[in-house]
Amino acid sequence: MNKYKYAIEIGGSNTKIFVKDSGFALCEPTLVTAEPTPTGYKIVGYGKKAKQMLGKTNDSVEVFSPVSDGKIINYEYLKALLTYFFSLLNFKKKRDSIIVLTNCGTSKSEKDKMLSLFYELGFKEVVLLPKVICSLLGAGKNISSMKTNMIVNIGGANTDIAVVNNNSIVKGATLGIGGRAVDVAIANTIAYNHGLVVGVGACENLKMEVGSLYPNDTLNMEVTGVDVESKVPRSYIISSRDLLLVLEPFFDEIIRSIDVTMSTLPPELTSDIINTGILFAGGMSNVSGLEDFLRRYFKYPFKIVDDAENVTILGAGKLLDDEELLNKILENV
Repeated sequence: MNKYKYAIEIGGSNTKIFVKDSGFALCEPTLVTAEPTPTGYKIVGYGKKAKQMLGKTNDSVEVFSPVSDGKIINYEYLKALLTYFFSLLNFKKKRDSIIVLTNCGTSKSEKDKMLSLFYELGFKEVVLLPKVICSLLGAGKNISSMKTNMIVNIGGANTDIAVVNNNSIVKGATLGIGGRAVDVAIANTIAYNHGLVVGVGACENLKMEVGSLYPNDTLNMEVTGVDVESKVPRSYIISSRDLLLVLEPFFDEIIRSIDVTMSTLPPELTSDIINTGILFAGGMSNVSGLEDFLRRYFKYPFKIVDDAENVTILGAGKLLDDEELLNKILENV
């Protein structure tokens, strides 16, 4: 029987938790809201509640993520946020163990912080596991085989590119770009091109509703912000073509990084990858028109995995029921 009960993915946009015997149990924004008090800042919102407060609070109230680019930027706030999330589940301190998912490029110091954090939260045992391994498992790949797989996981804060076989990462890299960087770039583009300051939360909605890589897409959406010059509220219709100016360079950079990775591999691995196809996962893989864009500009066979946004945590969930495979993977990470 596997001793691990929980698996968690702390993403740049959302935190997801899988519970053994219960399944995919939680998906909440990785956000906290804090307001000033005479003795310091006090957290007044977690997860979904914090996200609802984006752009709707006074200047003294902060809404932010305690992690950035896969790194902990506010240890105490992240601890408080995770304490809240686990309070929603049947967590038993000093009895339960957990698998924590990390990026390929996570440094030893960041790993040490993450381990310390979960032990402080009260877990009996904590192991760290690369997200890309779980993404492949969630996509139904046999990672124990000598057959090589390549996966590109485009998340909220980072993009992981990894080559995997025989339960280990042959080559892996983490790019510091993800869905949140796109949201910020959309806000900057609207400010520069249209003289309108729009909140990052509204830009995320824009990306989800009208973001498209189809060059002739005609989707559009009205957004309200503050005029740069007059400082008064103003609305403007943003089209898919406006967002294309942001999305194309974002995916161009990812394609360039994949090309660089492929160029460093021996022919035997490259041959496997071309035969199996490069897998795309993560929330940004759901952008409208990505498949068409890759067909036009990407020179390798590929597949966008089913349920791309959740495939990683679902793959981690499989490991909660397969202790033998988990132990083999842990020998190589």
